[in-house]
Amino acid sequence: MEAVIMALIFGTIFGVFYLYFSTRNKERLALIEKGADASIFAKGRSKGVAPFWKIFILNLALLLISIGVAIFLASILAYNLGMDEEVAFPGTIFLMAGIGLFVGFTMTKKLDNEE
Repeated sequence: MEAVIMALIFGTIFGVFYLYFSTRNKERLALIEKGADASIFAKGRSKGVAPFWKIFILNLALLLISIGVAIFLASILAYNLGMDEEVAFPGTIFLMAGIGLFVGFTMTKKLDNEE
């Protein structure tokens, strides 16, 4: 049974990548047939766009920081204020993770405007 599940997972991942790359290839071929310039396929850096790695690290760092703060706040809620642990921990983790991702989104917009 485990082998079937693993095969399905890998098959799904392969299928997604296959569809992505084959569709991209077909779109590019269609554009070339219509006479589009091949320079549109070059992965040049657009002005005003921050590199992917900066955005990824910023969002990951803010997410992890907010989850850490959420665990700290949940422990305060659970042990000092008597709130149920089953409610305090998931609730604060999801709340703070959402806040962290939102802050990351706004900081990414500022980073894009600066570049």
